[in-house]
Amino acid sequence: MMLRLIRYLSVIFILIGVLIVFFYTPFYSDMVMRILNGVVPVEVNQVAAESQQMGALSENDDLEPGSALWIARQAYLKVMEEAIRTQNSHDLVELHARYQVLQQEIKRETEQNKIKKPDTTKVPFLIHPKDQQAHSEPNIASGHIEDLLVGQSKENSALMQKYIKFLKTHPVELKEQTAIDDEIYKDIAYVNTRNNAKNAGEVRKDVFNTQEQPNAIVVLGGGLTLDKNRKDIIINEYTRLRLEKTLEVEKETHLPIVLSGVEAPYMQAWLAQRGIDAKLLENKSMNTCENTRFSSLLLQKQGGAPKVFLVTDRYHMPRTRRLFALNGIETLAVEAPMPTPLTTWQPSQQNYDHSRRANYELLASLRDMLFGSSGCREVP
Repeated sequence: MMLRLIRYLSVIFILIGVLIVFFYTPFYSDMVMRILNGVVPVEVNQVAAESQQMGALSENDDLEPGSALWIARQAYLKVMEEAIRTQNSHDLVELHARYQVLQQEIKRETEQNKIKKPDTTKVPFLIHPKDQQAHSEPNIASGHIEDLLVGQSKENSALMQKYIKFLKTHPVELKEQTAIDDEIYKDIAYVNTRNNAKNAGEVRKDVFNTQEQPNAIVVLGGGLTLDKNRKDIIINEYTRLRLEKTLEVEKETHLPIVLSGVEAPYMQAWLAQRGIDAKLLENKSMNTCENTRFSSLLLQKQGGAPKVFLVTDRYHMPRTRRLFALNGIETLAVEAPMPTPLTTWQPSQQNYDHSRRANYELLASLRDMLFGSSGCREVP
């Protein structure tokens, strides 16, 4: 009996030893990635996707998604598209004048009903590259998110129709010599950009080989750390490698860049030092779920981005793509390298670092798909 027990224990110890050795090989992390890419769904939620196709992406708008001013702007762009077809400059000037009146009315009403909200901004976090894990706690997109996005609730749809009627019929007085000002030219270009994206039959083929041109490049922060002087805060190796990959994508596509995470201001400074002006910052998210949710809201606020290039590491990619899909955005994966490469076959510590990341993302993805998760705010 004792001999049989010793044999069983020996077999168990041998299996554990083999498994540990397997963790230190490049084959384990590759196996996990095949599992993740096979089981994690990335089909876009079509209801949420409608909210990403209401306007043209802009790097300069600063309107809260779902707000009356944002709905008014989308109504204005819709009516302007109709007015452009008439090729009548007087119609455009009249429309712009009505839009200005509508904005004033909305601001006046908003001031009367304004409710102050406490600032929940958190300070940036510090993560050493060796201890870096992908942001945690993603959450399955709930039904509340669609109501927040313009055009998804009955109230917002009704408000949109009300504003369209106002922009078409509200009486305004114009001088005979009134000309189209710079703002109208910008808005015309805004509408034309959207129409070109929708109607283009063929898009320039580049190294990314996509049939439908994405609208932006979204880069997820990988953490911050301390500089060598132990005083200054800088981006860590995970974030740096993602930004280096972003430079390659931007060079090929010249698309707007969205920087996501509390690391965003530091990422923006890093890119600025290399001649890239990234204007779209989402700097409130503290985990992957908030990365995807807040970035989606930012893109929707800027006019919509149904498809984006997504830059993060290979292990983080499946879970992140799924969460963006739940928020209505299709993603094209652009994998950034890890700080340490895999060896060809022999066991090593750097292979184990990859295995840890793979295990983390495997467990996090399964948890999210089966149970969802907490700690993900609905709005920034």
